[in-house]
Amino acid sequence: MQNDVTSLQGSAARRPTTMKVFLRRKSTVAFFLALPLIILVTALVIYPALFSMYLATLNKSMERFVGLDNFVFLFKRETFWMVVKQSCLFAVTAVLFKAAIGFMLAHFVHTIPAKGQRKWRGMLLIPWVIPPAMSTLGWFWLFDPTYSALNWIFVRIGMDPVNWLGDPFWARFSVILVNVWYGAPFFLIMYLAALKSVPEQLFEAASIDGANWWQKIWYITLPMMRNIISITVLFSLIVTFSNFDIVRILTSGGPVDQTHVFATWAFNLGIQGNDIPLGASVSLFMLPILGIAAIFILRGVNKRGNEA
Repeated sequence: MQNDVTSLQGSAARRPTTMKVFLRRKSTVAFFLALPLIILVTALVIYPALFSMYLATLNKSMERFVGLDNFVFLFKRETFWMVVKQSCLFAVTAVLFKAAIGFMLAHFVHTIPAKGQRKWRGMLLIPWVIPPAMSTLGWFWLFDPTYSALNWIFVRIGMDPVNWLGDPFWARFSVILVNVWYGAPFFLIMYLAALKSVPEQLFEAASIDGANWWQKIWYITLPMMRNIISITVLFSLIVTFSNFDIVRILTSGGPVDQTHVFATWAFNLGIQGNDIPLGASVSLFMLPILGIAAIFILRGVNKRGNEA
């Protein structure tokens, strides 16, 4: 009997305590390491989002609950639907051009010898590392109706000056151009990393089979990069759709609200128009649009992952 008790005590002493087992789990360690980020995201993202939903249900003085009246009011305004159209046009067009230009630049840098790649990467990343407000201010001087450097060049070569920020078409073009100039280097660095991961043996085998340059791009490079392309497009779409500084600095939504996007129009209504609940209602419309886009893109990524 005494031997049995002694053996049980020895086995209990060798068995680690519940707390030690809990702390040794990889999931537990990962949770504690990610806890500061979780708290930060909750404080800076989740709480403001929930608070904006609450604000959207109040009247202008924020003293009375009005339910969905703010959304009904927006649905009846033509300006709101114009902003929806312009936001989608701005985001989709800018992302498509950034993706195309970024892929071409990434392929160009990838084909350069290794010694020269660092120089080209540094130069091509300059637009992305400059603060957007500062670079947009530089573009604003280029588009200035009186002292435009671009118009000065046009006049010298015999062309008519362009009303860059006063004409609706050219104002939209200018906003998209600046966004593409700023965001294309992000696609460059993401696609360049993806190109580095494509095995060279695939291209060698394709060359032996007689594949040309375009066939290698279409049948090897793009299929191997599909997931990276999808994730990069989704991230850029979210950032572009909620863009504020470029439109605000260049046009402030003008001329006649023709370049407003959700962020700038929400600012005009909420801050400048002193109607914070209505501005919050406008900003919330980005959520379902981006949610639908994210579902379609991520579903394709998951489908390809399951097939692999």
